[in-house]
Amino acid sequence: MADKATQRLAFLDWTRGLACVLMFQTHGYDSWLSESARHTSLFGLSQLAGTLPAPLFLFASGISLALVLGRALQKGIRPTQASGKVMLRGAEILGFGMLFRVQEFVLGQPYAPWTDLLRVDILNIIGIAIILMGAMFWIAATRIAVPREITVAKVGRDGVTRSRYVISAIVAAAFVALVTPPLWTTHQPHWMPWYLESYINGVHNLGAPQPWLFPAFPWVAFAFAGSAFGFLIFSPWAREHESTAFVLTGLAGLLFVFLGRWFDARPWQLYAVYDFWHTSPNFFLIRTGVILGIVFLAFAWCRWGAALKGFAPVIELGRTSLFVYWLHIEFVYGRFSILAKRSQSIPMATTGIFATFAAMVAVAAIRNRVKGRGLRALTFWRRPARAAA
Repeated sequence: MADKATQRLAFLDWTRGLACVLMFQTHGYDSWLSESARHTSLFGLSQLAGTLPAPLFLFASGISLALVLGRALQKGIRPTQASGKVMLRGAEILGFGMLFRVQEFVLGQPYAPWTDLLRVDILNIIGIAIILMGAMFWIAATRIAVPREITVAKVGRDGVTRSRYVISAIVAAAFVALVTPPLWTTHQPHWMPWYLESYINGVHNLGAPQPWLFPAFPWVAFAFAGSAFGFLIFSPWAREHESTAFVLTGLAGLLFVFLGRWFDARPWQLYAVYDFWHTSPNFFLIRTGVILGIVFLAFAWCRWGAALKGFAPVIELGRTSLFVYWLHIEFVYGRFSILAKRSQSIPMATTGIFATFAAMVAVAAIRNRVKGRGLRALTFWRRPARAAA
């Protein structure tokens, strides 16, 4: 049986691993299915499930940031210094995202246009989100007077409160979600060069927001929501009442879904243009509720289920999600695709997805055990010694 510290963090790796699994099936069916197979209910369900990986990755990034920042503050590192390290990590991931685009451009020759170098992808926006969260927490950590009602659960030598971080993150998430619709429609920042505007609303070089891209609005809102949740779930009270805290998480998820649907059904409208599936704050609320439900189920599976018994393929993927994301793209969409694109039946594409999953689990297991430990750690049947934060 895994120790309590491992159980506490395993839910985070399992959540990221689930995002990888959902991503494999979405990308596989999208890349390989023939035109006729794309007009089936299976493909529609696959695309619907494909709306979850990006917010799950961003939400998990926010949780991880809260965990890392909280630990740094508990060690006595100044809040501004810890926030600065967070921003540097975000810049590193942004650099990885740009390097990934260069790789895709080179391997995509002679067909890939140069504008692909400046495409806003999920790695780019995760890096941007971490930079923005670090900046927000740096501001929140400054010595300013705070209302008495939030000066509780102090973290760090500076008397910075956990509540202040939570409130700052919730306000930031709400702001991003609420201003997204006009930034996509009536108030697009066309005065910016397209490659900068694309980071705001995903216009790329096409003059209109593209829903297949990952601009800061609305996507970074999920990262801010994740950081707020992380500071709450790793609070002293939540650590002492872990099961209760995660049950409340699941109930909060149901409440968010209900509220999102209720707001969407109201006759009044705040925006000149309303797009439920791409920019609506109501859809953001619903998806956040679904994510909270998934996090609760991940915790329950890791705490009371079989997630930590023996070899754990989903957790293996979650512990190295950045690497498997980078790698699988080439074998699904890239030049080294294992199946011919846009020409496969559903059974063939499904076989390719299972093959991709097995290969990525094997690669992840090797990397997780070799990293920093040498070749002696090549033991696939062992479960991870700990769940990485």
